[in-house]
Amino acid sequence: MASEAHYDPHVADALDLTAHLPEHEFAPGRVIVEEGGSDPGIWLLVSGSLRVRKGETVISTITEPGAIVGEISVLLGTTNGATVDAIEPSRLRYAADGRALLSDPAVMALVAVGLAERLNLVTAYLADLKHQYADAPGLSMVSDVLSRLVERAGPAVHPGSARDPDPTY
Repeated sequence: MASEAHYDPHVADALDLTAHLPEHEFAPGRVIVEEGGSDPGIWLLVSGSLRVRKGETVISTITEPGAIVGEISVLLGTTNGATVDAIEPSRLRYAADGRALLSDPAVMALVAVGLAERLNLVTAYLADLKHQYADAPGLSMVSDVLSRLVERAGPAVHPGSARDPDPTY
């Protein structure tokens, strides 16, 4: 029963949904995704540990099996925003056509949950910074960042539907 307490359905789903993808081994120090590079693929961590860097600044470490890498650049159609490299022997699955992988509604739902969790964490962190250091010089940018996060929440959602475009009547 103790193992059930550590069960994460998102991880199981991500690993199950990508079981058909080819796996690649990466030695420590090997770059998987390079900042500024262009790769239409998406990686999924099976085992190991990855480091995410923006320039020379380490942003985070990824150790959770099922974690997805490269989805943001595929979704936005941009170059990679960070470098991801292995910090221990790591095994990843690779979808060469990231858009095709994301066309699976179950995969897209997992990606959406992952991105929402990351956005929630960043927003909470910025709000905490603003609260703790409101009077510190130079941190006024935190308010600007929080405002931009709210403004860029996505396309406007209009009430109604194709069947009933004006629900006010």
